[in-house]
Amino acid sequence: MNFTTQTITTPKPMNFTRKIFSGLCLLLILGACKSMNSNKSGSAAKNPESKLGWELGSQAYTFRLFTFAEAIKKIDSCNLRYVEAFPGQKIGGGIEGTMGPDMDDAKRKAVLEMLKANNVKVVAFGVTGAGNEADWTKLFEFCKAMGIHTITSEPNEKDIPLLSKLADQYQINVAIHNHPDPSHYWNPDIILNAIKGQSKRIGACADIGHWVRSGLDPVACLKKLEGHVLHSHMKDLHEKGKGGHDVHWGEGVSNIPAVIAELKRQNFKGAISAEYEYNWQSNSADVAASVVNFRDLITKTN
Repeated sequence: MNFTTQTITTPKPMNFTRKIFSGLCLLLILGACKSMNSNKSGSAAKNPESKLGWELGSQAYTFRLFTFAEAIKKIDSCNLRYVEAFPGQKIGGGIEGTMGPDMDDAKRKAVLEMLKANNVKVVAFGVTGAGNEADWTKLFEFCKAMGIHTITSEPNEKDIPLLSKLADQYQINVAIHNHPDPSHYWNPDIILNAIKGQSKRIGACADIGHWVRSGLDPVACLKKLEGHVLHSHMKDLHEKGKGGHDVHWGEGVSNIPAVIAELKRQNFKGAISAEYEYNWQSNSADVAASVVNFRDLITKTN
């Protein structure tokens, strides 16, 4: 028999080291992604308002008996990450002067660094205003420099066309605040009439408690202002009328669950400031309890 000689080629051994390394890298990447998703889920569970686009914070006026630096620490202790500063509050924390447009660049930078160190962001400023175009412009310049996206104000109606122009120019909202009757903007109908034909950046700062003090239904007021609510001061009162004082949110007469439901329905996006004007000397615990209630109600309210 004739035999044919065949050359058998042996395959090269696989590079197991490279495959093992690639596999380990893939596992590390998957683990990191899982951890990131887990952190996001945990954050959303602890702060359900963030998923709705709500910046839940506090008006520094809640802590008006203290410096801004002290207020920031109190806000942090309430598990809040945002603040609405108000004009005239002493800065503190080793920084001279008061909060407002007159702060020089060095003080502005120092305040921003202090906020960053405490993991709190300033998103609004007010309730404030100005008497002429130069001072309004100065206010907008200040807010732009501080990263503030909303000015809360009760401006003279004659200034609203100017504010409409400045709001668009600086890309900063102006939210008209309602103090109780007989203040000018106590009724949402007055706000709607005042902002007619103006920039979409001119709207309302819905002060829930002050509507209740004025004998108005806050949910009905929100419905009237649909599409124009840019900011809110959240309050719950122990009784209706001007004698009502702040209580923990969800435990008073302001119908906070229905307020939350209406804000959800309107797809509201913006800041909500706790403005607790009671028990001034030691109301941090009240704000913290209100925040816990509010977040619980968010998860339970459709």
